[in-house]
Amino acid sequence: METRELICINCPLGCALTVTMEQGKVVKVEGNTCPKGKSYGEKEVTNPTRIVTSSVKVLGGNIPVVSVKTASDIPKEKIGACMAALKTVAVKAPVAIGDVILKDICGTGADVVATRNVAVKI
Repeated sequence: METRELICINCPLGCALTVTMEQGKVVKVEGNTCPKGKSYGEKEVTNPTRIVTSSVKVLGGNIPVVSVKTASDIPKEKIGACMAALKTVAVKAPVAIGDVILKDICGTGADVVATRNVAVKI
């Protein structure tokens, strides 16, 4: 049997989880105070994912970059490839919150969206 110690990040409580695995499968999650902690613990040890945040260049904007994030979580092992892809992106102003900057980044199924408005430089 293998155990992993985690801190749940699904809510502000930050429960200390102990996930027990047997032959690569989760058999028990302990320490969670809600069902979200159980599902987080199971997912984190079998298929960890993250929301990626970054910025991309803006051409003709009143600021040089716009903050962006993935619209959904992506596999942790694809973060490096996604960051490399974002380095090559430049968008034209204006940019609005929620605009899709890059569709289906690195084949993850997640779009990259703007998290800030950027006006045209006057």
